Amino acid sequence: MAGKSTLLKVVILGDGGVGKSSLMNRFITNKFDSQSFHTIGVEFLNKDIVIDGNCYTLQIWDTAGQERFKSLRTPFYRGSDCCLLTFGVDDMQSFHNLNMWKKEFLYYADVKDSENFPFVVIGNKVDVPPEQREVTTQEAEMWCEGNGEVPYYETSAKDSINVDEAFTAVVKQLHKLEEKLEFKSGQYSDTVKLGKQRSTKDGCSC
Repeated sequence: MAGKSTLLKVVILGDGGVGKSSLMNRFITNKFDSQSFHTIGVEFLNKDIVIDGNCYTLQIWDTAGQERFKSLRTPFYRGSDCCLLTFGVDDMQSFHNLNMWKKEFLYYADVKDSENFPFVVIGNKVDVPPEQREVTTQEAEMWCEGNGEVPYYETSAKDSINVDEAFTAVVKQLHKLEEKLEFKSGQYSDTVKLGKQRSTKDGCSC
């Protein structure tokens, strides 16, 4: 049934080759293309989802991971509601670069309260053979714990493992942090309204 839908801008960040485009396409179309090429610049797709009875339109922005495309991608960070930080479990360097991606996003998105911005971390390519895996679940969870208890999901865009869960988790994380802020503000004033106004559109097709 058509109704109001809240529009949320979601940015996927991570090194080139970790599977950002494949994750987005798996989530949007439920398809996987093993011959897909690196993203050049920025592209986005929309998908309507329902969480706890509420309809959301996720506007998912897939960004090029190579350094030479930095000037193309960073202008699109501003106005983001959520961010997915992505690495490949078979690529230790992409895991080490999570700090760089988080720092770049917070700076160019002009995030005012970095401790309460909704991030989710994705460790993609869990379909690789065990001997090719370079980042353990424990290492990733420790990074997430040290960065504000960020939710962590291990996914496979190829085998469709945990992809939907990771994308819906970022919306849940957004609401969790907003409720936390509203509770804190309510302790001091009942006139303060936190959080930015998000646009809504008619015709949710969920």
